[in-house]
Amino acid sequence: MEVKIKITDREGVSHEVEAPTDMAMNIMELVRAYELAPEGTIGICGGMAMCASCQCYVLNDTTLPEMGPDEEAMLSEAYNVKPNSRLGCQIPITEDLDGLEIELAPQE
Repeated sequence: MEVKIKITDREGVSHEVEAPTDMAMNIMELVRAYELAPEGTIGICGGMAMCASCQCYVLNDTTLPEMGPDEEAMLSEAYNVKPNSRLGCQIPITEDLDGLEIELAPQE
């Protein structure tokens, strides 16, 4: 199954992409797969919640998994953090994400 996710890149361009729910991907990997951020500017730590390069803003009320302690700690130190900030690497792509709208946070 695939879900539709709307991603606004760092230039403000909106992309509606289809994301497979059966490949154990996360939002950061999805952004990379569609090349919506320049190589080397997203997922620098490899998805370990250690760099905040995949920070994004959640724009609608799609249900997301709870934030874990690693993600909370990283966001407490990151730049450009807003109340709706999440780390893309910590959001697995599941059927629950259908219709999710996010915006990539500015590069630090």
